[in-house]
Amino acid sequence: MSDTVPLLQVRDLAKTFDVSPPWLNRVLERKPRQLLHAVDGVSFDIERGQTLALVGESGCGKSTVARLLVGLYEPSRGDAQFDGMPLHAAYRGRESRQLRRRIQMIFQDPYASLNPRWKVEDIVAEPLREHGLASGDALRERVGQLLQDVGLSPADMAKYAHQFSGGQRQRISIARALATHPEFLVADEPTSALDVSVQAQVLNIMKDLQRRQGLTYLFISHNLAVVRHVSDQVGVMYLGRIVELAGKHQLFGDPRHPYTRMLLDAIPKMHQTGRARTPVQGEVPNPLNPPAGCAFNPRCPHANDRCRVERPALLSIGGVRVACHAVEEGRI
Repeated sequence: MSDTVPLLQVRDLAKTFDVSPPWLNRVLERKPRQLLHAVDGVSFDIERGQTLALVGESGCGKSTVARLLVGLYEPSRGDAQFDGMPLHAAYRGRESRQLRRRIQMIFQDPYASLNPRWKVEDIVAEPLREHGLASGDALRERVGQLLQDVGLSPADMAKYAHQFSGGQRQRISIARALATHPEFLVADEPTSALDVSVQAQVLNIMKDLQRRQGLTYLFISHNLAVVRHVSDQVGVMYLGRIVELAGKHQLFGDPRHPYTRMLLDAIPKMHQTGRARTPVQGEVPNPLNPPAGCAFNPRCPHANDRCRVERPALLSIGGVRVACHAVEEGRI
């Protein structure tokens, strides 16, 4: 494919879960089926070698997007194109193995995602064996090289995961994800389980690997300080939808959506220690019973009658894609 085409193009991607009580309970209690719209029409592109970060509070659908893109979930609507190939049709078809080699995931919790009974050599070698990419001495050599790439030693192959700190375990997870020479990595909150002092080390390793290997990242996080460090573009999610999508410098320098402003206001700033911080107002609504109109309207200081009845579309306004009636009408 031409390099001018984004590596990943996501269009109107949605995932709905049926979270209804069992059929008999519904009949006896006369309750309707309950559907959870975890992801509700998300669209974005990621250029080769770039990082798109998706941010938002817990439960906004970020991790569901990640799982949709690595084939753990089947979409309810919409699709994605990876390198010009329909993604979910490829996961179901003959290209599945090749695709899973090109797309890998780094999970949130290195304590849970590594098998405690396996030595590090087996953990990192598993994808190589699974895809038939190496065996024997070549396999050991490749595992040693992967460990060196993430700042560990080939001698660590003989150890078990429990012998490492959280940051070192996440490096092992990254080494495992890199084993198949992937082009696209989906990182689902890869540093949120780590101490702050270790987070920067892991993020720097990821950025260094991206530069050296031309990797493309989708980076899921709720931490805007982390996002500022790693991303090229940022998508802000709220109740399953993207409400603002912009370049990193635009988003942090001139946030447009009231929710983005609220999230940025909540970040402590070193040089403004005397100024009262603005807490993120209100609670995320129950996703099983979202508000009519704009989902953010109960928490928004700029909401009017239109916001309470009409759901805003994600429009291009001044070089930024934003879903907000108040921005569209020039009220903020």
